[in-house]
Amino acid sequence: MMILQTEPVEATDDAFWDQFWADTSTTVQDVFALVPAAEIRAVREESPSNLATLCYKAVERLVQGADSGCPSEKERQIVLNCTRLLTRILPYIFEDADWRGFFWSTVPGAGRAGHLDEDGIDDESRPLAESLLLAISDLLFCPDFTAQSHKKNSPDTAEDIRSIDSCEYIWEAGVGFAQSPPLNYIHDINRTELLKLLLTCLSEAMYLPPSSESKNPNPWVTFFCSSENRHALPLFTSLLNVVCAYDPVGYGIPYNHLLFSDHREQLVEQAVQILIVTLEHEAGSATGSALQALDTSAAPSEVEEQEPAGPDNLFVNYLSRIHREEDLSFILKGLGRLMNNPLVQTYLPRSTKKIQFHQELLILFWKFCDFNKKFLFFVLKSSDVLDVLVPILFSLNDARADPSRVGLMHIGVFILLLLSGERNFGVRLNKPFTLHVPMDIPIFTGTHADLLIVIFHKITTSGHQRLQPLFDCLLTIIVNISPYLKSLSMVAANKLLHLLEAFTTPWFLFSSQENHHLVFFLLEVFNNIIQYQFDGNSNLVYAIIRKRNVFHQLANLPSDTASIQRVLQKKKKSGISRTNSTEAESIERSRPADSVEPGILKASLVATPGIDKITAKSQVSVDGTMITVPTSDSPADTSAVGGASDTESNSERDHEVLSWKAKLPLQTIMRLLQVLVPQVEKICIDKGLTDESEILKFLQHGTLVGLLPVPHPILIRKYQANAGTAMWFRTYMWGVIYLR
Repeated sequence: MMILQTEPVEATDDAFWDQFWADTSTTVQDVFALVPAAEIRAVREESPSNLATLCYKAVERLVQGADSGCPSEKERQIVLNCTRLLTRILPYIFEDADWRGFFWSTVPGAGRAGHLDEDGIDDESRPLAESLLLAISDLLFCPDFTAQSHKKNSPDTAEDIRSIDSCEYIWEAGVGFAQSPPLNYIHDINRTELLKLLLTCLSEAMYLPPSSESKNPNPWVTFFCSSENRHALPLFTSLLNVVCAYDPVGYGIPYNHLLFSDHREQLVEQAVQILIVTLEHEAGSATGSALQALDTSAAPSEVEEQEPAGPDNLFVNYLSRIHREEDLSFILKGLGRLMNNPLVQTYLPRSTKKIQFHQELLILFWKFCDFNKKFLFFVLKSSDVLDVLVPILFSLNDARADPSRVGLMHIGVFILLLLSGERNFGVRLNKPFTLHVPMDIPIFTGTHADLLIVIFHKITTSGHQRLQPLFDCLLTIIVNISPYLKSLSMVAANKLLHLLEAFTTPWFLFSSQENHHLVFFLLEVFNNIIQYQFDGNSNLVYAIIRKRNVFHQLANLPSDTASIQRVLQKKKKSGISRTNSTEAESIERSRPADSVEPGILKASLVATPGIDKITAKSQVSVDGTMITVPTSDSPADTSAVGGASDTESNSERDHEVLSWKAKLPLQTIMRLLQVLVPQVEKICIDKGLTDESEILKFLQHGTLVGLLPVPHPILIRKYQANAGTAMWFRTYMWGVIYLR
């Protein structure tokens, strides 16, 4: 197999062009070895007509295969060879700006020459891209090639590819389809090959600058997910069901993945990647159709005939309208099972299969929550949400020190931010955490909320500067769940106080314009728990009493320029020791810096928007409903002195610090200390107590009813979609697929 690089070859020279797909023994590895990158680029530059003809001919062969239904083994082999060849060549078309429009050009003979489609339109006028996408779709539901045949094997009873209803050939039971076809590894292999080509087609977005890609939707995705594709519904359902029905552990036989090739895993990996790429829509705008009922209990063909409502992207449309409890349960349990795969523990090392597409699963879960609010509410209404929480926390803890997995950290935190905007999430976190998961965290007896706080503390104090943009998100999540936390463990309570101690160090507060925001978040957490969950939180109350000096020092924080400059100069002179650092120093090292760690491949992720851009405040009313709070300057939104210019006057700097210092919400905590500290000191003296368990017992039976300020309204910061996060998700998604 080779490409002539000297002179153009006539398109009519069938003997020459047939050599590319006639070989029956060509594997995908052969194609990549025999068609090296340098050769493709050379032909593109020196003999562009040869490259164009090769693409036309290969697409034409796929179209012919789709039309005939590939009844013979020879035709199937030709289809597979053309599929592999196009998968190899397309990236080199996309990387060259002059060639990107090539597949969207209409050239006589590129379509199904002389054929009229169902609407009587001459397919010759179709762009090459459309012909290719429609051929791939047809081939994915080709009996005896990629789907189980419904007829006996004989030439007389071969099924007409044009007349079959592909909704009857869905690959796996699940949403909208009850029958589970027998497993056929040949079909799985062929589906995987075609999906690889499809993913390559859709990947043109990877080669465009992020800004241009956002303004102009991906034309490949737009067409493939439109009503032009008659297989849109069965294909979406097949991909979804294959992913959610997959069980990598199988029958639980140790080391079975070493004995047998799992072709279904390769198919599942391609399926989940196709889903996350095709579920492309302006974030949040699809959810309006989530409340419309899609009767998936009807036959798939009946569903397809219904007038589509909502987004033009049919994949997003179908996803947003899934509503039956059994379907939502099937999806959640399937995704949960796969997300928990890294946590599966056995007594035999490496005896169970570990899947490799965790990040794609997180993106898919995000898209489900974002595009289908019924799914989000279903996730939150049962303890099954914890089956999603634990693997996310596991991933966050595991990835925090790995620079190459910073994107994974962001997607995990974004999911938790989205979930934390709903009351049920905070309530579910009170369930005791009893799993034995291999994580390097302090041993504790407590709830899932304790686990979350302990891991967030570990992330925040890890000292990795690339994680700094997540600090506001991490603390916002804790703020959102805090009004519902019934009983924090002593370990978690101490972690929160350790964070406050680090964040309130004067040099840390004054060294950046943003650092005081973190203090406001933590004070809001303490206030929420004291006002709404005081009775069960004696551990936190005790920790606050023990660390009362932190609150007094914060209340008496120096705010004049001379004092601030002394703090900063003193710290500058002393320097930061990496071997003997405090938590505050570790956190400060996480703030943005100009230096870049050497030897690390930096993905071109766009910056994530600030917390104020991705959340909207809602006030919880007496009956539990949410009322949107108009945007205004909150105490945490004011500027600090850090980073002020040299020309700024001292009085202006003093005013800036005073403006946020005066708004510190310390009244509730100070009142608690004023009431309880004398009582605790008295009981310790009167009874000679030195054991903290006795003090905790006293605090458990204490009350502050009528002694605290009037409870403040609960404010929840709910995630809201915006162009910035949509852009981040898009670049992250393609980065994951590229690296995988």
